[in-house]
Amino acid sequence: MNKLMKSSTIAALVLAAGTLTTVAMVAPGLNPVAGPTYTVAAASAVVDHGAFDKLLKKHVSAQGLVDYKGFKADEQAFDQYLAMLSKNPPAASWSKNEQMAYWINAYNAYTIRLVLDHYPVQSIKDIGSKIKVPFVTTPWAIKFFSIGGEKTSLDNIEHGILRKKFDDPRIHFALVCASISCPRLRNEAFTASELEKQLEDQARDFVNDPTKNKIGKSTAQLSKYFDWYKGDWEKNGQSVAKWVNRYSKTKMSTSAKVGYLDYNWNLNKQ
Repeated sequence: MNKLMKSSTIAALVLAAGTLTTVAMVAPGLNPVAGPTYTVAAASAVVDHGAFDKLLKKHVSAQGLVDYKGFKADEQAFDQYLAMLSKNPPAASWSKNEQMAYWINAYNAYTIRLVLDHYPVQSIKDIGSKIKVPFVTTPWAIKFFSIGGEKTSLDNIEHGILRKKFDDPRIHFALVCASISCPRLRNEAFTASELEKQLEDQARDFVNDPTKNKIGKSTAQLSKYFDWYKGDWEKNGQSVAKWVNRYSKTKMSTSAKVGYLDYNWNLNKQ
């Protein structure tokens, strides 16, 4: 999840008057020309995330803690939802919010799937030590699922698509890496119609959580997210302090002394 562990690039090529879109994504340490691609039709039905919503309501607490054994018990329904995601990548005809909701849900759902594949584990980082793939040393770089028929990874979704294409730092409040110091996993799916409200709610919840940020006027100890992704927070004339103050009940001074809290990688399990 830090800059060394999680980085990727994306290139998009629109073909044949927009009828097909091919997206190439490169995981860290891999030959760029060997990066996975997926091809989607310019028009397709928008994915319904209702099945994921039901599972989240059933197996995720209000505090964002996950009943992984419960997901395991409902594995058939969960895998059916993942199969639907895999076969129906966003199309050019989808709205921005429809695409963002798809990719955020995909990241969170496939993160749960990755944990289930190796459960029980104390931390998602433990999965990295089990990887036997050349040049792949972190769980986020594993190409363990397919989108549009091509193998891809969590890194590809976060860095290659969401950060590159949509340029909205609030995604960092929505993507959940299955760890205690991550943002709270919502016990509902993200949807296009509610996306703005959901992102704002995630931001307020994360910034004002004293286990993740300790904010005072003259001093603040912030989540490592604000350090790891500083470039995102500083785009378009913004700053870490401006983003924090946008949501924090306690406002930081622009001259506040800022430090960063240790990150708790323990699994976000019930």
